Amino acid sequence: MKDALAEGIFKPKPTTAEAKGDATTRAARTIIGSEVALRDAKTERLRKARLAQEALEPAPEPKAKPKAKAKAKAKPKAAAAKLAST
Repeated sequence: MKDALAEGIFKPKPTTAEAKGDATTRAARTIIGSEVALRDAKTERLRKARLAQEALEPAPEPKAKPKAKAKAKAKPKAAAAKLAST
């Protein structure tokens, strides 16, 4: 009896819909996995090319910060001028 249980006699078989879904899932995961591998390979290739190009170019000189403009003095308002004249 133990042998029968070990071999999976009572194991339920998947329905046709489940079997088709599983096949679709496996196919999609295979496609996605290959796309990820291609993307990673391309990223690594481009990274190496960029680093090689940066090694050949001289380092750019840092840009000087522009000097801050002096703030304009506030003009006295007309009301302040009237108080001062009285």
